[in-house]
Amino acid sequence: MNNRLRVLRAERAWSQQHLAELLEVSRQSVNAIETGRYDPSLPLAFKIADLFGLAIEEIFLNPAKETDQ
Repeated sequence: MNNRLRVLRAERAWSQQHLAELLEVSRQSVNAIETGRYDPSLPLAFKIADLFGLAIEEIFLNPAKETDQ
């Protein structure tokens, strides 16, 4: 699943480690989500969205909708 997590994190000048601490996950988990190797659980996706003050759909992009555009 594609996402904007890396861009959002970079806009705030946060390291992966800092974001991981805020989310209470490992830095490796943040890296895996950013690179699309891991899709977060729904509770974690909500936590990420809340942290950035955005809707889940504004962070995580539906690949099926991307091909329709």
